[in-house]
Amino acid sequence: MNKKLSNGVLMPMIGIGTFLVADGESAYDTVKTALEVGYRHIDTAQMYKNEQSVGDAIRDSGIPRKEIFITTKHKGHQSLPTMKKLFQESLSKLQTDYVDLYLIHWPNHDKKVNQQTWAFFESLYQEKKVRAIGVSNFQRHHLIDLMETAKIKPMVDQVELHPGLSQVPLQAYLEKEGIAIESYGPLMKGGVFEGIWGEGLGEIARKHNATIPQVIVSWGMARGVIMIPKSVTPSRILENYKSIDVHLTPEELEQINGLNRGKRVYTDPDNSPWGPYSE
Repeated sequence: MNKKLSNGVLMPMIGIGTFLVADGESAYDTVKTALEVGYRHIDTAQMYKNEQSVGDAIRDSGIPRKEIFITTKHKGHQSLPTMKKLFQESLSKLQTDYVDLYLIHWPNHDKKVNQQTWAFFESLYQEKKVRAIGVSNFQRHHLIDLMETAKIKPMVDQVELHPGLSQVPLQAYLEKEGIAIESYGPLMKGGVFEGIWGEGLGEIARKHNATIPQVIVSWGMARGVIMIPKSVTPSRILENYKSIDVHLTPEELEQINGLNRGKRVYTDPDNSPWGPYSE
């Protein structure tokens, strides 16, 4: 199952996330297992400090590079020479000469900094060092500011998205702009197993002889959201992948949308510690 991005690139709708997966054996085994199970989309970042192990696992999988979709993220907002150096380090660690998707990891509070970073991303795209470019944690106003100077629109926005924070309004805006939406943290740091979420999702899971994580990943993909559930446990990596076999009814999708409470469990992009606050 793929999502066609605005530039025609096909991005697998389910991938393996590697946030907080330690470099070394853990990251290597996680990615190697995911590729053996059938995943072809790997999500990492410079801030995760595990690109080397991710690259080693991809190399050792024996799967042709062109069959694997690699996302990594630029960790900060530095000078042009530093940005170039960081990108080259990512290529070296991932052992590839291009990445499929490169994201600005967090918006800076100074829109000019985001605009300058994006100009660098556009140059990478034009030089064909990346197949697609996008952003992460950008809210609507960040995107509006970015597009004041952008020559190329972002193709993806990866944001916190789960049953407690459905992001339906943001998704409507992104769809209007031709930007794909991608979810991280779909399990709410375990919150989906508790309270109204555990109750409502558990009821749907039982009807489908499925697990709550499978229901959530299926819900996201049915909405056109790219999903990257994270696990280091082989059985759960497989379980999450089998979400593609769970098909929810329109009524069940609406029932899950009704669990939205605007609840964040990760950092609020408008109050993050990254970058100066502009006037």
